[in-house]
Parts: sequence; C-alpha cells; structure tokens
Amino acid sequence: MIWNQDIECASREQMREIQSQRLVKMLGRVYENVPFYRAKLKEKGIEPGDIKGIDQLKDLPFTLKNDLRDNYPFGLFATPQSEVVRVHASSGTTGKPTVVGYTRNDIDMWSEVVARSLTMAGITKNDIVQVAYGYGLFTGGLGLHYGAEKIGAAVVPISGGNTQKQLQLMVDFGSTVIACTPSYAAYLGESIRKEGIDPKSIKLRAGVFGAEPWTEQMRIQIEELLGLKAYDIYGLTEVIGPGVSMECEHQNGSHIFEDHFIPEIIDPNTLEILPYGEVGELVFTPASREAMPLLRYRTRDLTRLHAEKCACGRTLVRMEKCLGRTDDMLIIRGVNVFPSQVESVLLKLAETSPHYQLIVSRENNLDALEIKVEIDEQFWSDEVKVLEALRNRIHHNISSVLGISATIRLVEPRSIERSEGKAKRVIDNRKK
Repeated sequence: MIWNQDIECASREQMREIQSQRLVKMLGRVYENVPFYRAKLKEKGIEPGDIKGIDQLKDLPFTLKNDLRDNYPFGLFATPQSEVVRVHASSGTTGKPTVVGYTRNDIDMWSEVVARSLTMAGITKNDIVQVAYGYGLFTGGLGLHYGAEKIGAAVVPISGGNTQKQLQLMVDFGSTVIACTPSYAAYLGESIRKEGIDPKSIKLRAGVFGAEPWTEQMRIQIEELLGLKAYDIYGLTEVIGPGVSMECEHQNGSHIFEDHFIPEIIDPNTLEILPYGEVGELVFTPASREAMPLLRYRTRDLTRLHAEKCACGRTLVRMEKCLGRTDDMLIIRGVNVFPSQVESVLLKLAETSPHYQLIVSRENNLDALEIKVEIDEQFWSDEVKVLEALRNRIHHNISSVLGISATIRLVEPRSIERSEGKAKRVIDNRKK
C-alpha cells in the first residue's frame, strides 16, 4: 500500500524536475528574507537567478548546526512571525537549543510525509497508534500524532514515560502500533515480562522506532519482546522532525521523501559529493519548507544512499541505517569508535540485554574505554567462572570489531538506568 503513488513512484526525471522547481523557488525566498543566507550567497557570488536547477546544488553553501544556534532564536526564519503557527526545538543538553518554525503549510507537509511513513509500515485507519514519544518542544510526539491522524488512525497521545500506564492502556485499548525510541521499546518489552502480563493480551503488530541509533540485533530483540514488526523512522528537528525517511515492508533501507528533502552524501573532510553506494555524511536541503528552509544542512549522520527501485515499487532514494555520527564519534587512542559497533556485538549474545554504557576516561595521558554490559536476568549467575568466561568472550569480540582493547564490566540485570526518551549510551569523562 502506497500513500502518494505519483510522488513515491515518480521517475528520476520527474523527481529531479520537482526538486529543481522547489530549489529555485526556495533560493529566491531565502535570499530575499534571510540576511544570513543572503550574505552566504553573496560571498559565493551567487544571485538567485544564477541557479537553474538541481545540478547546481553543489555550488551552494552548507548550513551547520552552529549556524542555527548563532541565529537563535528566529534569525533563519524566511516568513513573517505572523505566519509561524508552531515552534519546536532540539533536545540538546548544552548551550542554546536549535529552534525551528512551521507555517500552516509546513505542518500539512509534515503530516503528509509522516502519513506516507506510517503507510509504509502497513498502518491504516483501522489501527490504534500509541504515541510514546515525548510531546512538547521535541518533534517526536506531535510529528507522529499528526501523521497518524491524517491517515485516520486512532491516536493514543500518552507521550513518553509512565510505563505502568503505557502497559495498562496498551492492554485495555488494544493498541496495535507503538511509536517510541527503540531503547524505550526494549524497556517496555522487559516490563511486560516483569509484570507478568499475558503476551496474548498485547495486540501490537507494528512499532515505529527512531530518534536514536539502533542496530539490526536490537530490532530482533524488540520484535521478540513485543511480538511485532519493528520499523525504523528517521528524522531530525532541523529538517522537519520524524518523517524524513522510513522503511517499507522490505526493510532494505529507508525511503527518503526527496520531493521535500533533497539528499546528498558528501565526504566530511573534503566536502565533495560522493556517488550512490559510498559511505559519507548525509546532507539535506528541505526545499519546500516555508518558515525555515535550509541550504545543504549537514546532519553529521554517516550512511550511504541507493537509487535502485525498491521491491515495494517505490522509486524514492533509500538510505541505509546510520552507521554513526561524525560529531559523536569517539576517537580513542586514534581509533574511531561508534556506540552502534559495540551494540552490534553485544546484541549477538543471548546473555546480554539491550542496555549498556561506554565510559571514556584518560589515565596517565592515555584514553581508556570501559564498557558496562548488563546481563539478561535468566543468565545472571553467582558463579565467578561463568561470568568470567562471558566477560572474556565479550572482550574478545569487542576487540576484534573495534581494533582496540576495552575493559568489560558485567553488571546485574536492570542496574543501568533506563531512559524514557533517548538512551544515554556514552559518558565521556576526558578533559576537553
């Protein structure tokens, strides 16, 4: 089932024409209405009329997250304040948040791409969608809410947290879809077992998970815990929120809604555009946004793109699961380390739970990595030999993948703090 056949199955030529029209129109708006972009374009000697289409996207300047912070709060808005009907902001933990605005048309477009996303997961007006993403300045809750309502599904807007109530409503309302972070989904699955809830009383058949990196191994665990099919939804506040891309039933990458969000892959060091199939940094130009269009926004997410037609019939470019981020990548003793690498190792082991932490410190001027690994309840043992054998196995597997040694600390079930939002995977104690 496809929500918007004409767009999602358009030819490459048709898509490029849509993108070109929207890019040219967008450039005129930002040049006229956003002093920051007018100055950036003048630096490159570009007038709006110089750009005729998508082939010239490479000539335009990049936008960085710091540019949003430097223009806090509304300096990048391209419409009058009177036309802005909503404001969201990132969940950053340091400094000023990154603020984004939406016109009424932006909200309609956002609802449209989330409706496309949910339809990819087989969700229809007959479903009951329990939205356990946070509501408020975070885009997750309201983004999924509006998209689910657009397709006619019943929405349970419970927001994040309050796990006991989540489980109660899941059973009482017969929720068929859960939307939340993957780490919280795993926690809900654990809680169902802990509370002794009859799995047959849970009607979930699909989960829409995003807002944090997760691996294929974690997908398998969540599907086993909750008895559903787990789908990856991708988005970021700066571009729109959730609904930038989504997996279809074939789960062979996430389809990007490139009529609204023009994707590129660049080499993060040289900034050169890379061809399809090569790993690099993902860049988006949300050309159809009214309140806050961005020129070539560098997401810092590392992935690769594929342009082949999908088995589902869609022709939209697909992105692979993000391999990590260029800005939260850990460099430990000269080696690049991503939390997702550690997660992929741990979740291949039956004895470990999907909860872990990387703790980085500096000892005698050398970086040290400790990985706290939580053991699954059924495998926790008081026998030192059993735990030592498991610790050695994890140590060997981690060293093989990362190329460096790490201290492995096994901890008791449920001892790592659970998050009702994004999981805190990394604690970096090194002096900056």
